[in-house]
Amino acid sequence: MTKPAAHPITVEVVRNSIVAYADEMANALCKAAYNMMIYEVRDFCCGLIDTQGRMISQNRGGLPIFLADLGVAVEDGIRRYGLDGFKPGDIMIMNHGEVCGQHLNNVVIYAPCFVDGQLVAFAANRAHWVDIGGMRIGFGSSLTTEIFAEGLQMRSLKIYEAGVRNETLWQIIQDNVRFPDASLGDLRAQVASCQLGARRYGELVSRYGLETVESCIERIWEQADIAVRSVIEKIPDGVYEAESALDNDGRNLDQPIRIKVKVTIKGSAMSVDFSDMNPQTFSPLNSGKSGGIAAARVAFKALTSPELDVHDGCFRALDVIIPEGTIVSARPGAAIGLWSIALPTTIDTILKALAPALPNVIPAAHKGDMGGCSFYGYREDGSRFLLLNIFGGGWGGRPGEDGEDASVSVCQGDVRNTPVELQEIRYPMLIEEHALREDSGGAGQYRGGLGVRITYRALVPCKVTVNCERTKVPPWGLQGGGDAAHNVATIYSASVPDRIVYKGTEIALAQGDSVTFLTAGGGGYGDPGKRTKANLKNDLDQGFVSPEKASALYGWRADA
Repeated sequence: MTKPAAHPITVEVVRNSIVAYADEMANALCKAAYNMMIYEVRDFCCGLIDTQGRMISQNRGGLPIFLADLGVAVEDGIRRYGLDGFKPGDIMIMNHGEVCGQHLNNVVIYAPCFVDGQLVAFAANRAHWVDIGGMRIGFGSSLTTEIFAEGLQMRSLKIYEAGVRNETLWQIIQDNVRFPDASLGDLRAQVASCQLGARRYGELVSRYGLETVESCIERIWEQADIAVRSVIEKIPDGVYEAESALDNDGRNLDQPIRIKVKVTIKGSAMSVDFSDMNPQTFSPLNSGKSGGIAAARVAFKALTSPELDVHDGCFRALDVIIPEGTIVSARPGAAIGLWSIALPTTIDTILKALAPALPNVIPAAHKGDMGGCSFYGYREDGSRFLLLNIFGGGWGGRPGEDGEDASVSVCQGDVRNTPVELQEIRYPMLIEEHALREDSGGAGQYRGGLGVRITYRALVPCKVTVNCERTKVPPWGLQGGGDAAHNVATIYSASVPDRIVYKGTEIALAQGDSVTFLTAGGGGYGDPGKRTKANLKNDLDQGFVSPEKASALYGWRADA
């Protein structure tokens, strides 16, 4: 017997309600979180998951590389406990590398939602904890060679059971992380967020009934699938390939890392094949399969449904071919601390593959790294600190428009950097400069966006980890546009010569030393000779392009 069709008005009520619940979860998480990676940067996602592990809804503004991937964590718990193994008041904690495939700092919390004693869904979130133990501190470390050195792994454990806290597990976490106040504070915030989401979804089901709500959700998914397929059908059928590279794995600095993709368009379906990606490395520059799937989904959604809210229906037309053992599908046990490093370039390469089929749609490459810093050490009072921040850079020029300046990577979406004032209040660092980087955008009819120049000065002795990427394969131009400037960091000290650094873990800084990060720009789009004089004059007036580069790349003459 088929279910009755959902009423269109009810569908719209449910559509907006489920997203509002996910957004409300996100707001609650931000208000209660302890670390700035959550409440300022917004390195998290929140959503509702059905009892089959499918994404019902996800908050707006969530990290793109978390697209609809909370379900794998919930599925693992269902396999372990069975649907009848959950009780009201249960709260699960999960970050296991084999299942989630991400660095262990990305901790998932989820809670079952019951209505009249029946399990109807789960509310879940993932948030970046400032520390999870192990030998890695902050971003960028290349030291680990297996996951067991990267921190605590927790696989579908009940941190609360029927409303009662598991004190043993709580104590294990508290005793094994460097910043227990922050990590456990974030855990409490995540729990509150999930409890709120479960309560809201329960109210919706109580109002309309489970059958009606699920019928509405299925209709929402079907509508998205139809919209997505209508876009794919306009792309010429064919097999499209592209290749690029990362600099190295952070340990073997002379060996580039191959990024190669094959995209197949057939009718209303798309497949992305990662079979020829670089084999997994003996370094943390790996991810589980979630990495490759995330990269494919980000590119796919940007092309097919950028305005649609995130849910299961957005990805039914996408098939990801991803054999085990590549840098985006590493085998269990591999180090995955730098799981996201390869993803921006992988997304750029997927788009590059489709450029011949969509010449008036695909932009030039963007800054191509995750971009950020880690400064850590001890304050004068002996307390430990860890400053984490992310940096923007340039996005590629695109048909009809210049690239965006100082924007985070396509993997980071709507996340934000931490305000300068807040960093200086919280940490013994002085930020002397945060400005656009002149001449960093690739030349073109439509110029690539600019990177940034940011300088940190240490007020106490400390350490810094630097992990610059795409220095050998800079953000490329398209349709005759030029490449952009690549990433670089320079350490300035009164006691030793200045040092240019691309990769380095736990570099010691003396009090007064400074580090300047220059982030990459975006590639240019189109023949630079076709850039209008008005646009070029504005570039010069604003300091985006120097007179020397304007002359060399655009043929500019001041007396013309």
